[in-house]
Amino acid sequence: MPSPFPGMDPWLERPSVFPGLHNALVVYFQAALNKLLPPGYTAANDNRVYVDPELNRVPDVGVFGPDEEPHPDVAATSFAYAGLLAVAADPIAEPLVEPYLEIRSMDDERLVTAIEFVSPANKKPGDGGRTSYQQKQGEFRLSGVNLVEVDLLRGGKHATAVPEHRLRQKAGEFDYHVSVTVAAIPREFYVAAFRLADRLPTIPIPLDEGVSSVTIDLQTVFDRVYDEGAFAGRVKYDRRQPDPPLTPEQQAWAVSILRAKGLLK
Repeated sequence: MPSPFPGMDPWLERPSVFPGLHNALVVYFQAALNKLLPPGYTAANDNRVYVDPELNRVPDVGVFGPDEEPHPDVAATSFAYAGLLAVAADPIAEPLVEPYLEIRSMDDERLVTAIEFVSPANKKPGDGGRTSYQQKQGEFRLSGVNLVEVDLLRGGKHATAVPEHRLRQKAGEFDYHVSVTVAAIPREFYVAAFRLADRLPTIPIPLDEGVSSVTIDLQTVFDRVYDEGAFAGRVKYDRRQPDPPLTPEQQAWAVSILRAKGLLK
């Protein structure tokens, strides 16, 4: 089943749904790239692993002990040393794993272009989120690596390499955007900014200087992800609202589309 919307589906931005979309976009974008890249280049995905101490999750299954935690008095008696005070430890932060794309030259495995689908964690203030992501941006620029960033999230702080104030001066109002940083032209950013009602853009993917870029139709990739990922059954249009919320005008527009498609009464 195709997405009912002409471009991005705002119901997919919900925190419980977007990680699945993010991962699938990486996989299908990689497949689309490898069909188009000229000889000598290949696209592969890799994982970025980091720890956000604010995102702690209780494990689904206890591995090393009984199902119930011991009574505090029992624990203190079992592990306390004579004359020492027992101090509770902070919860152990669970590592976060985020996939991203790389285009490398096949002869020397040199990193040519990095492709990022911006995640909620990338837009979250703090060392484990936006700061860490922007440090990686700086590393790419200093290393002469092209950078393509796709931001399909309305919420969170601006995180792509293009300065937000310059982007808004140039593009006006927008909901989503793509930022392309070409290593050979370090003083400029190339952007596609678009609204909720717009079709997702076609993106030029830069390679080495003197080598023609390849273009990927982001809408085609998104449509395949939505359909083959069975997102129609996960979004729950009739029981959930987009997160972050839509404006009243956007909400009216979205509801009219969903009703016309028979997805809302």
